Amino acid sequence: MNAIAPTRSAAIALRDERRTMREGYTFLDEKCLLLAGTMLREMRRFEALRAALADLQREAERALRAAAARHGLHGLQCYPALDGSLQAVRTTRRSLLGVALLEARLEPGTGRPEPAVNPSPEADACRAAFAGLLPRLAEMAALAGNLERLYREYRRTVRRVRALQDVLLPETEAALNEVEARLEELERDEALWARPRR
Repeated sequence: MNAIAPTRSAAIALRDERRTMREGYTFLDEKCLLLAGTMLREMRRFEALRAALADLQREAERALRAAAARHGLHGLQCYPALDGSLQAVRTTRRSLLGVALLEARLEPGTGRPEPAVNPSPEADACRAAFAGLLPRLAEMAALAGNLERLYREYRRTVRRVRALQDVLLPETEAALNEVEARLEELERDEALWARPRR
């Protein structure tokens, strides 16, 4: 820090600055805890969705094998898929300490897929199984984005906490100690000069 003139107003200003920094440090430390707790909750939800998705993927794989056995790979490639425009992703946004958190939900459309030339229950089951993956994937995509934003904000907040703890607070404390020590010296000098001499 630059040399500060040893005055009472400088000492008061440094005490105020130190108090404000300590309050900021406390707030940022609590913010880190809130962000970490939210990240853990979001991670648990993500892992639960991933486990449920793994089960659905196994079912979809079985359905794909059955449909490929019935139609062959080329016949299955020509089977009409669900039209992507038949579904819509609805998102809800909330905020946690300035961090945007999204919830995504896939809403089914009202339309129907094109009719197949050679329909079969196996191919329909395969199409339905893979369509059943989409809602989970939409939720997981929103959660993955939430985790990324939370982690970025957490890292930024931790850097600020460390800067306050390791740099700014010690500098302010040292400047305040120096100003107070110089003020005491000046007061002693004034007391010596003010004392009557014999």
